[in-house]
Amino acid sequence: MESTHRNTSWLILGKSKRKNRLRLFCFPYAGGSASIFRQWSDEMPEGVEVCAVQLPGRENRISEPPFTILSSLVDAMVEALDPYFDVPFAFFGHSIGAKIAFELARALRRKNGVQPVHLFVSGSRSPHIPEPRPLHLLPEREFIKELHRFSGTPEAVMQSRELMDMFLPILRADFAVDETYVYYKDNPLDCSISAFGGTEDKEANREELDAWRQHTLGSFTLQMFHGDHFFIKSSQLLLLHSISQVLLRYLNTGNFHFGRR
Repeated sequence: MESTHRNTSWLILGKSKRKNRLRLFCFPYAGGSASIFRQWSDEMPEGVEVCAVQLPGRENRISEPPFTILSSLVDAMVEALDPYFDVPFAFFGHSIGAKIAFELARALRRKNGVQPVHLFVSGSRSPHIPEPRPLHLLPEREFIKELHRFSGTPEAVMQSRELMDMFLPILRADFAVDETYVYYKDNPLDCSISAFGGTEDKEANREELDAWRQHTLGSFTLQMFHGDHFFIKSSQLLLLHSISQVLLRYLNTGNFHFGRR
């Protein structure tokens, strides 16, 4: 029987499936929102429910102040998302979203004794590798100049003073979450990790992506896609195919050992 949950502003749920056997929680990049995952349900196997995580400060949560400290953000998510971990689940995160997903997985193991069945990390250097060029404290002119190298902020936004006034505080907060993060050693996760990267991405090269392998006791794979830091958009269908194939194996074998039973 399907379980029912109270509504939460933290999630935008994908299209309803006949029977949701596995949930895929998706964590956006800096400045991103849940809407970037709105079409993902179309490419997922039957039985997978896409749960796009909506961070405070954007879209339907525009009036809420964004988090600036990763540990506080993770603590809030552990509590808010707990009802949705009643079936096996996997995590996907791109850029800062990968770090959020990783720390949430470790927090759930520590506090609730559960882990995702699989962790997908995308466009992110391994969490034990510090950010070489912190941006969140830069003066506005320099901060905006640095944003151009990511190619993630729409040009229409970059050219609008009104939109930038609204968007900059969110971006600064998200970069602060990433850049003030301090990695601490702990046992590797039991769940397998799949890492994805862009061949032209200057923010996370192949070596930095491959370093994720030390954070799992399970299997590790690394796949590179053509594109820059936002290959998640330019190579979206190829990326979603890779994710869906991994999840399909779990659905076919019923190997959900690390989720809550």
